[in-house]
This record gives sequence, C-alpha cells and structure tokens, in this order.
Amino acid sequence: MTPRVIEITSLDDPRLADYAHLTDVALKKARGTEHGLYIAESLLVLQRALAAGHEPRSVLALGASVDDAIAALGDRDIPVFSGPGELLEELTGYVLHRGLIAAMHRPALPTVSSLLKGATRVVILENVADPTNVGAIFRSVGAIGADAVLVTPRCSDPFYRRSIRVSMGTVLQVPWTRVGDWASTRALLSASGFHIAALALAPDAVALREFAARAPERVALVLGAEGEGLTAEAVAAADTVVRIPMAHGIDSLNVAATAAVAMYALA
Repeated sequence: MTPRVIEITSLDDPRLADYAHLTDVALKKARGTEHGLYIAESLLVLQRALAAGHEPRSVLALGASVDDAIAALGDRDIPVFSGPGELLEELTGYVLHRGLIAAMHRPALPTVSSLLKGATRVVILENVADPTNVGAIFRSVGAIGADAVLVTPRCSDPFYRRSIRVSMGTVLQVPWTRVGDWASTRALLSASGFHIAALALAPDAVALREFAARAPERVALVLGAEGEGLTAEAVAAADTVVRIPMAHGIDSLNVAATAAVAMYALA
C-alpha cells in the first residue's frame, strides 16, 4: 500500500474537517479516534512523529511538499490532500509556510511507573499554562538531557499545536505523562528512589551549584507556573528547595530558562 494523493477542489469533503479551524481542545475530542488528534506542522515534525511510532490520519500538503509527505509516509495507506494555496489557506485559516501539516492520532499516555523505571533525571511541570513555555522546556529536555517529563493536571497539554511547534517536535520524542496529586506523585517518586528538587524562592533554598555538586543519582526537578511559581503542596513534597542565584535585583527567570539552566547544571 502507498499514500493516496487526493486533489482538493472544494472544502466540502468531510475528511478535511481535521484542518478546518479546529482548536486544540476540539482536536483532542475528535470523532473516530481513541485518544484524539494533534497537528504536526512541517516535514521535520511529521518525521519525528512517525519515528516515535505515532500514526497519521491524513496529511495536507502544498505543491512540492506532496512528494515529501509520500516519502515520509512510506507504505502507509494514508490520504494526502493537496490543492491550491489559496484554498488550503481558506481551509486552515493560515498560509502553509512549512509546506505540510498532518492530523496525527494521539497515543495512549504511558504510566508514571514505566517512565521512572531506569530514569535518573525527570522534570515535573506544575501548572505551567503557556504552551510556548511547555514547548521550550521540552526542547531543552531533549537537547540537554532528561529521561522524562511529568505534567500536573492543570499544566498545558504538550500536544497542543504551539507546544509542538516551539519544541521543534521534541514533545513527540521525549516520554511524558500526567500525574495526580502531590501525595501520590511523591509516593511514586520516592518508591523509585528519586530525590525531589523544587525550584523556588525560599529562605532555606540551596544554591543550584551547591546542590548540583552533591546531587543524588536520581533527581526530579520541579518547576512551577509562570508568575505564581510552585504551590505550597509542591514545595512541601520536595526533599530540597533549590534556587538559582540572581544579580541586579532580579529574583527569577522565565520558567523555560530556569529549566534549561537547572538541567545543564545537573547534566
């Protein structure tokens, strides 16, 4: 089997609904799927999604990108929709500068225990609401090095379009899943031998370099919401509270920058 190229002449085809101005929330609830859909923008992100074992429902490609899509899909019997740029822009609401986008099936999320097994560094995102920050953190995790990311229920969904775009597709490569309340999360981490290090401003916080110099083998870095920082529950669950010393009267960094600095110190 090979991909099927379907030329678009009108926007009435119901199979194009995945691309018709749908929000991330609507895609997550897409009909005919087990776990919903997400959108992969660009050939690079599609390739990374396929390499991670994610399955496409369809691809929307412009001009020469049709051949790129066919090559990436291999022997998958997947529709590749193509048509005039103006028509595709009307469908999606924007110009396909990256050549193609794909509607991908969301995979089932792994269990927390399976991600902790064999891991030595994990990052926990508590209530990080901005998908741009989530994507930037995932990119740093992929580049600098951590084994997995855990996100709390109120954290922005890493599969949201902007997170995937900002992460350059590393959201699709780095293992992640959601966790529950802090009592159960701490119990799982402790049972797996993790030392919980919360990045927060506190009187008893240890400087990052000092902590890194004697860091335990297994560390879970906890990062909090933009502006508000970590909740009292997160700080109470930590084994150590860690801070990054600042100059010029500045008290904190953007959460994505904080993640990168902390991971680099512990790499």
